[in-house]
Order: sequence, then C-alpha cells, then structure tokens
Amino acid sequence: MSSLLIKNIRYLVTNDPKAPLLRGSSIYIRDGVIVSIGDEQPEADEVIDAGAMVVYPGLINAHHHLYQIFTRNLPQVQNMELFDWLRALYELWKHIDGEVIYYSSAVGLGELLKTGCTTCFDHHYVFPENRSSDFIDMQFEAASALGIRMHVSRGSMSLSKKDGGLPPDSVVQSTDEILMDSERIVKKYHDPRPYSMRQVALAPCSPFSVTPELMKETAALARKLGVRLHTHLAETKDEEAFVREKYGMTPLELMQSFGWVGSDVWYAHGIYFCDDELNLLKETGTGVCHCPISNMKLSSGVAKVSKMLKLGIPVGLGVDGSASNDGSDMLEEIRVAYLLHRLSEGANAPSGAELLSIATSGSARLLGRSDLGRLAVGMAGDLFMINTGRLELTAALSDPASYLATVGFKGSVDYTVVNGKVVVRDGHLALTDEEKLASEANKCWKKYMETASKG
Repeated sequence: MSSLLIKNIRYLVTNDPKAPLLRGSSIYIRDGVIVSIGDEQPEADEVIDAGAMVVYPGLINAHHHLYQIFTRNLPQVQNMELFDWLRALYELWKHIDGEVIYYSSAVGLGELLKTGCTTCFDHHYVFPENRSSDFIDMQFEAASALGIRMHVSRGSMSLSKKDGGLPPDSVVQSTDEILMDSERIVKKYHDPRPYSMRQVALAPCSPFSVTPELMKETAALARKLGVRLHTHLAETKDEEAFVREKYGMTPLELMQSFGWVGSDVWYAHGIYFCDDELNLLKETGTGVCHCPISNMKLSSGVAKVSKMLKLGIPVGLGVDGSASNDGSDMLEEIRVAYLLHRLSEGANAPSGAELLSIATSGSARLLGRSDLGRLAVGMAGDLFMINTGRLELTAALSDPASYLATVGFKGSVDYTVVNGKVVVRDGHLALTDEEKLASEANKCWKKYMETASKG
C-alpha cells in the first residue's frame, strides 16, 4: 500500500462542478485513488507541502502519433498540406523499427508528463513488413518506465497506393493479419478495470488508407472484445473529395454505413461536419478529439467546437502527431485552442475553464474513463502542480481555472502525479534519467534518419 498527502494547497482547481475551486485544502491519495479532499492531513509515505502551489487535474491527451517525434521539424514538409505531407513522410516512416518506437514513445511521453499530461492515447498505425511485431509492446514498455497512464490503439492500414490509397505497399497489411494481431494486443494488454494503467482501442487509420471490409470487421471485433473504436475523420477537404469520389458519400455517411457511430467511437479532428452530421453525433454519442495545432500547421481548418459543446457532443483535446504539431505539450494545446476559437468565433468561443474541462473530463469521456478527469474522492490520483511564486504567474491567478488558456504556462510544471506516484519532481522526470534518455534517443534518431534518407 502506498500513500501521498498534498497539503495546504493554495489553489485547488478540481474540474468538479460541486466544488470547482478550493483554497487551503489537502488531497490524500492511497493506492492511486483519492481518498479525501479537505482539512484532514493523515500520515502518508510522502508529504508535499503545496502552500505555494496551484493544483490541476491531470491533462488527458486523446489523440497522438508518438512515432512521429523522429520526423518533426523537417524542412521538406513544412509547407505541405495533409495528403502531400503524408505521401512524403510515408517514405520515411516505412523504415521505423522497434527501437525507434521505444525511444520516440519515451521522448513524447516524457514531454507530455513534464507539461501536466497524465494519460496519453496513442494512435499507432504504421507497421512495416517483417519488423513491427513488437511495436505496441515497446510503447507500453516506455510508458511503464516513465509512469504515465497509457491507452494505445492497434491501428492499421490496408489500402495501398496500388489499390487507390495513400500509403506505400510496405506498410499495409491484410485484413486477417490486422484482426489477428488486434485480438492478440487486446487480450495481452487491455485492462478494463477502474484505475487501470493500460488500455487498448482498435483504430484503422482513415478512409483513404483502409478498406470497407477492414472497417466493418474491426468494428465487429472491437464490440466483441469490449474495446473502443477510433479513426481520423473529416480532417480536410481533400479527404471529403476522396471519399465522395470513391464511395459517393461524405466521410461521416461512410462511417455510419460501416457501423462506426456510437458512444464507443471517437474521431480525430472532425472539422468538416455539416449541421445534420453534428446532430447525428449528438444523437449517437459519438465523440470528437480536437487537435487545433495540427489543424493549423497543416492548414486543415477549424473544428466547430462551440457548436459541438452546445449540442452535448463529447469533445476532448489532443496534440496529434509530433510531425504535425511539432511537439507533445497539452498546456500549449489548451492555450492555442482558446486563442484560435476566440479569433474564429468571438464571444461564442469556449471559455478558458471550458478548455481545461475539454482537456480533462472531455478527453476522459472519449476514452471511456469515468475515473479520470476530475479531482474528487473516488477518482484516480492524477494531477499536476505549478508554483505560484514564479515570476510568470505574477498577477495571473484571479481566475485559476482559466489561467492555462488565457495566460498560458510555458515550460515544465513543478510536479506531475500519476496513480498517486510522483513522476515529475521539480520539473524533471522522476523515474528515469532524463539526460541519458535524451542522449540515447538522439543517437537512435540519427541512425534512423540515415537509414530512412537512403530510401
């Protein structure tokens, strides 16, 4: 049994409607679960005096591609939009291997932890022939080493260039191969219990990289195994043109024909939904992960987040791939989302507090997690802390719940706690040698780029 007491908290932003902001409270976490919030200060294995801290619920990243860390900031793709960007990068991604997956995952997850993220969902879908059997294993190994709560998808691509898709032949797989490995991964890693540290979703990549057969059979398998479904959808006008030409439908109409709507489904992006389609999402409980920085970088568009929220559509936040972001910083995502929607929607834009809620309880809802996203008794002990004595916070905390969006916080937080364990302390990763990780990851990246550049 392990326990953590965080006492005398200056500002506790709970994201709990019953008590959204508390002052001078303490949080007691035992075996990863919040046991009490209030004046009590029981004995604990570790005690942190948070008299100078503002404490927030852990951020939840509901869409990422960690492997893309090793292809961020490449000059040759910086001015491209989605389809051309993908075509260019597939030629590099087809060379990834297990070592690349481990180190890119560890680097991205480390950056997320240092910026207040406590749960990450990663959408991995590139499986090069003959060297990808352990990719998901490597991701969970990296997550375990750093102490983050991890959701991974067994993604997939089955429609290659020769059949009218975008990816090269070397990274697509047969439907049977994909389904067999999907079932293996779910049975090996998926833990549906409350407070679990590992879960799995099934996630064919997109309408322009998979076949109808794979979409339908994946949905059937996911529902048989009791796991969630995820894919990219309605991200660009090019995608809509592709789907209309190939199938005579909009992307959402296509997904509906495959059985890909419902409370167990969430899409990444969801920019180009008309009003009738938004009503379908509302009626079916289908969710959307908003990825504003990626959408801006690739010139994709602006999702109708305010309309989605007013309709009650589940909406979460994600950083998307580190080759289209080009980072893994949920704090930055919150602030950019706030400013983007202020620019595009004015007074109708989500408030700073609403953006925090989207990045916590909203993302938790997409992942099917009722035990995450708030700081309340019975919830998981996931949170982060920032010292209010920093120069950057001077005169900034009139509204602590909105601070992360309106003012924004740059750099590493002081503490991140996952499952009741300190995983970031004084701004540095607590469970691994950060300098050693960076050095080894850079060596791996250089070796990978040398190989990939040879074609």
